[in-house]
Amino acid sequence: MQPRINLMANEIATRFGKRFAAAGQVVEQSLPKNLQELVALRTSQINGCAFCVDMHTKEAAHAGESATRLNLVAAWREATVFTEAERAALALAEEATRLADGHHGVSDETWAQAREHYDEDRIAALVCLVALVNAANRLNVSVRNPAGSYEPGMLAAMQDSLQH
Repeated sequence: MQPRINLMANEIATRFGKRFAAAGQVVEQSLPKNLQELVALRTSQINGCAFCVDMHTKEAAHAGESATRLNLVAAWREATVFTEAERAALALAEEATRLADGHHGVSDETWAQAREHYDEDRIAALVCLVALVNAANRLNVSVRNPAGSYEPGMLAAMQDSLQH
């Protein structure tokens, strides 16, 4: 499978990518890496973005996340391996991703659960992370970026190259 377009070789997409990468750095500095990867993985699973599922699974494993937890992200509600704080973040990610599935977006109940575990800055970072991952999913699904060849650290290298 070949992508429809190489976004890294397109001038407009590269200019956009620089700004997108800068926004991502704000989130990266605001949340623990394992939480970022769990939330990004679940969001990408919902959106069917194989490229991002591959990337976030491998980045999480590289950062020390266990195979058990990674394998259970899609079924987190029935799994005992996630903390209450992680469950709140995953619920927030799901509801913020599935906007078309519900008339309320993120429910007051889910928001209140997240607020029990995260201060205002971390909630803001979670909301921004979910928005960024949803945008990345849409980019990759639209151009049909294939999955399977991602290696840990490739995203960071790509972000570095965009900034120079």
